[in-house]
Amino acid sequence: MTLWFVLALMTAAAVFAVLWPLGRGARPEREGRETLVYKDQLAEIQRDSAAGLIGPVEAEAARVEIGRRLLAASDSEKAVTTSISMPFRRAVAVVALVGVPLVAVLLYARLGSPLLGDFPLAERAHAPIATASMDKLVAQVETHLEANPADGRGWEVLAPVLVKLGRYDDAVRAFRNSITYNGDTAARRADLGEAIAGAANGIVTADAKAEFERAVALDPKEVKARYFIGLAAEQDGRNTDAANLWRTMLADAPADAPWRPLVQSSLQRVGVVAPKLSGEDMAAAKSMSEGDRNTMIRGMVERLATRLKDNGDDVNGWLRLVRAYTVLGERDKAQAALGEARQAVGKDAARLQQLNDGLKNLGLDG
Repeated sequence: MTLWFVLALMTAAAVFAVLWPLGRGARPEREGRETLVYKDQLAEIQRDSAAGLIGPVEAEAARVEIGRRLLAASDSEKAVTTSISMPFRRAVAVVALVGVPLVAVLLYARLGSPLLGDFPLAERAHAPIATASMDKLVAQVETHLEANPADGRGWEVLAPVLVKLGRYDDAVRAFRNSITYNGDTAARRADLGEAIAGAANGIVTADAKAEFERAVALDPKEVKARYFIGLAAEQDGRNTDAANLWRTMLADAPADAPWRPLVQSSLQRVGVVAPKLSGEDMAAAKSMSEGDRNTMIRGMVERLATRLKDNGDDVNGWLRLVRAYTVLGERDKAQAALGEARQAVGKDAARLQQLNDGLKNLGLDG
């Protein structure tokens, strides 16, 4: 109600400011000009008559004539004022008294929020959390956890947020507390290992690897832990071990697994492209032993080699073949495939350059 009262006072003040000069009445536009001249002439005739400069008859005749002209000029000025000023003043008054408040109310009803309640300053601290910054929310949760360190749910919620903010050391502490108060699981151990690796700028340290191995011990199919164990092998220079682990992951995974592109790109990074398996091949690979699975992969590589002998223009195919032989440890076959590839594409300078560029990181003469 206070707001409406203030708005009403402001409207009244604005209307009063408009009507005040109109209520004072309008002066004739030509007052001080023609009528004043006639009045001065009457005064001059009176002075001349008193001084004996003109006779009484002539003075009276002059006063009558000037008086007639004065009355005519005065009537004319009043007519103009009445015909122009009064209608204008009435229109302005109507607009000020009715139009301005009405337009203001209509605009506010359309553009404003007349039904919105008050929002006192004391209640603004309880605004929806979606409007607060992430840092402020994290600070609030941390303050809560300082007072309630055994709140396992709070640590579990806070830890991944700290990872996204890049606060890996704090995230390690949060994940450890989550394990302490919520229980030990493969997923929590894998998340802890990832935070430790993040704190080391992406290096899978001995502590991080130990957490990943604990996760796999709890759940042999824990995807994140298996991937990082492969990453640790790559960082140690054991590309073959990393590739074998990642290929096993792909063989065990469904075709629509969201992490498949990440593992496939990692295989490319260590020098092998994962063989493309059909749905039946993937189903069969899941039930195979490690030895049988490797045998199947070698068979697919040999089929690729046979196809390239018939279609030697496939540069990407040659790159896959050379990389596959390299990862399998069959370096002689890799060198032989490289020679065949250069012979097949040697007449095409663009393809030869593409082949050499693809072999630069394989340890072969690209």
